[in-house]
Amino acid sequence: MLYQLYETQRALLSPFSEFASATAKLYSHPLSPFTHAPGSQRLSAGFELMHRLTKEYEKPSFGINHLQVDGTEVVVQELVTEERPFCRLLRFKRYTDNVELLNKMRGQPTVLVVAPLSGHHSTLLRQTVQTLLQDHKVYITDWIDARMVPTAVGPFHLADYVHYVMDFLRLLGPDVSVISVCQPTVPVLAAVSLLASRGEVAPRAMVMMGGPIDARKSPTAVNNLAMNKSIAWFENNVIYRVPPNYPGAGRLVYPGFLQHTGFVAMNPDRHLSSHYDYFLDLIRGNDDSAEAHRQFYDEYNAVLDMPAEYYLDTIQTVFQDFALVHGTWTIDGAAVRPQDIRQTALMTVEGELDDISGAGQTRAALELCSGIPAERKTHYDVAGAGHYGIFSGRRWRELAYPAIRDFIGRHSAKAE
Repeated sequence: MLYQLYETQRALLSPFSEFASATAKLYSHPLSPFTHAPGSQRLSAGFELMHRLTKEYEKPSFGINHLQVDGTEVVVQELVTEERPFCRLLRFKRYTDNVELLNKMRGQPTVLVVAPLSGHHSTLLRQTVQTLLQDHKVYITDWIDARMVPTAVGPFHLADYVHYVMDFLRLLGPDVSVISVCQPTVPVLAAVSLLASRGEVAPRAMVMMGGPIDARKSPTAVNNLAMNKSIAWFENNVIYRVPPNYPGAGRLVYPGFLQHTGFVAMNPDRHLSSHYDYFLDLIRGNDDSAEAHRQFYDEYNAVLDMPAEYYLDTIQTVFQDFALVHGTWTIDGAAVRPQDIRQTALMTVEGELDDISGAGQTRAALELCSGIPAERKTHYDVAGAGHYGIFSGRRWRELAYPAIRDFIGRHSAKAE
């Protein structure tokens, strides 16, 4: 019922949102006579803010069409390499007429970025992909909004996530390295562990960033909620059926709008201040700051529904049973044994100020992967970075990325 009420509210607010947008333009467009009326800037700014607070946010595009590589502009094309019911594997293929640069790019390491399936779309990692493309051939998992997947396809469990990652790693071959950001650190470690246990070729390197490998260490508010509530509580309070107006009608999901409410509730003062600053920037004509606000919230407010069974599996396995660290996790009867990984190099990355995955949670992977020689394991703390700062923004570009690039380079096929 809550999902239906939300959809009704959204439908009722849609005309008001469009009216607010039109009115904001009426008081700001240079050809409008109202633009020069007293107080027009404040009126325009107020209606623009109302529009953004009430509009529906669709999934944004990656929008990576070109970039600079070694001082040369390179064209980028987004391609679908593999398509599954709940995920698309995207490749960002680079093109140039510079033969020397083209040969260099062909010899660069291949990287699979496993994006989180935890509320936001994979485009949240846009800056991660943009930066990686300077020195790597890049693929990324693009998870599908569960409300768009018909129930006839069947459920999607945490084990299915692991199988998807295993299949993508097999597809990309033995020379791939894998980067997991936040939530997927656990299923990616499980996938590589199962490949190693079966004697299959595992990736050359793993980079795990800000994820709950061992959520018992330095638990955050997010961890405490997942650990202190029963599975029944989550089933009764956050799981709802998709309404009839979507292809996935009837599917049980953890709705995106509820996840978004939780995101905002973690730092309400920060979001309130940000929107007020946006209002002031519009009045003062600070276009660059206003546009930066729009770009951030276009991404932050675009959320997707998660399959209920996947979400509940994650709560149970990662945050309540701690099955990975206790060695009790099995997938299709096979034990998940990180100690069986021997050939894959491992790097863990944490943010100094991360309030989602606490200190030591990701680093715990180094101890679990006891079969990897010490010289092939390393840890990096990103000074001054919060959760998002380890994969986007200045600290990602200037601190985290150079360390990750050098680590992958040292363990690439060309280097070894």
